[in-house]
Amino acid sequence: MKGSFLIIPFSVVFHLLIINLTLYVLTPETYANYTVAIFVNLAWSFIGIGLNFYSIDRKEKFINKFHKFLRHYFVFSLSYFTLLAFTKTEFYPQEQILVLLILLILLSTYRWLFFESRKLYRKGGGNFLNVVILGKDKNLPSLVRIFNKPDYGYRYLGYFHNKDENVTDSMHLGPFEDSFNYILNKGVDEIYCSVSQFSYKELVRLRTFADNNLIKLKLVPDNKGFYSSSMEFELFENVPVLNLRKSPLDKNYAKYGKRIFDILASSFMIVFVLSWLIPVLFLLNLLESKGPVIFKQLRHGEKKRSFWCYKFRSMAVNNDANKQMCTRNDIRVTKIGKFIRKTSIDELPQFINVFLGDMSIVGPRPHMEAHTTQYQRYVDKYLVRHFVKPGITGLAQVNGYRGEIVKKSDIVNRIRMDIFYLEKWTPWLDLLIIYETIINSVKGDDKAY
Repeated sequence: MKGSFLIIPFSVVFHLLIINLTLYVLTPETYANYTVAIFVNLAWSFIGIGLNFYSIDRKEKFINKFHKFLRHYFVFSLSYFTLLAFTKTEFYPQEQILVLLILLILLSTYRWLFFESRKLYRKGGGNFLNVVILGKDKNLPSLVRIFNKPDYGYRYLGYFHNKDENVTDSMHLGPFEDSFNYILNKGVDEIYCSVSQFSYKELVRLRTFADNNLIKLKLVPDNKGFYSSSMEFELFENVPVLNLRKSPLDKNYAKYGKRIFDILASSFMIVFVLSWLIPVLFLLNLLESKGPVIFKQLRHGEKKRSFWCYKFRSMAVNNDANKQMCTRNDIRVTKIGKFIRKTSIDELPQFINVFLGDMSIVGPRPHMEAHTTQYQRYVDKYLVRHFVKPGITGLAQVNGYRGEIVKKSDIVNRIRMDIFYLEKWTPWLDLLIIYETIINSVKGDDKAY
């Protein structure tokens, strides 16, 4: 079986089967209402259509579009409670939330089993597509590597190229003139064409051939071998544009999701922690040194905009605070300052920055303005970190790149981690960083210098 036309109906039927069985077994009194049963099925189906959840992507894996599944399930859960309220069905919220959590686990398990089964089926030779490449450029090795992944279900037959008369490569199928007959005889499903190897007239002829023989034609642009793990094609009307710095954080669900989480978490910390911690530290600081309890410093944030970054003062008041970074055994650090730096308590006022929108809870750490000016001169890609909001904690910090910068590799490794975060962000990565930060703070990982 080469086609995949049964995948969507198969998935819809199994999703509805899991939903109906779970609700019937766990909440029979609720599900006995036929109106609820009918509308539950309609809600899941129509929400899936509206959110374009049921779509076929040959290269999709379990985790690739998991956020779409969670979005679908979240909207479905809201509609489920709305339906119970609208039909005046008596229910216990705690019980229904537990049922929906169990249902989420079951549907996630099915999703994982589906992708694992599809992988094994394709490795066994099922659900495949025959593909050939026309043209040979720097993209050829990358395409071949992708086509040779068995779980993607491609059968790479070879490539055609005019300039390889004496080539010994077994995958070279001959010049372009031989390609049409070969494609028809071998039942090729998709043609991947290197645009730089053909003239406009040749491309028009190739498109006509593909359309008239029910074959999909895909054009591979010449990017001169320039690759970036964060690049993505965008369409400006009919003009394809290659965005070299596309981040998951640019997506709306990431922007709004992080902002909502930031507001809720920062509000909690301001009301239930900073409200009593600020006066306590104010009194403790008075016993040791004069000066404000909160120290503010201009730092660069998103788009390199300056903002006042707040911290609990951990040093005696001095004239070098905005120029000189804290060093090991720094005589400026007070006794109480050593403790709050060791436990990262000094960073807690930055929840005010998070609430105001200058920072996020997780992101690249903001540097003082003087250091930004210094590092951007000799650290490659330093300013990439300023495409997003700075954070109270970040991937670099939980991996040990924090505190004093002694040698160039210290700042280079931080930037490497920051860029990785921008390119590979997921909600789970944020949660993992927050968890690691809390563990490190409880352990008191030393930055008290």
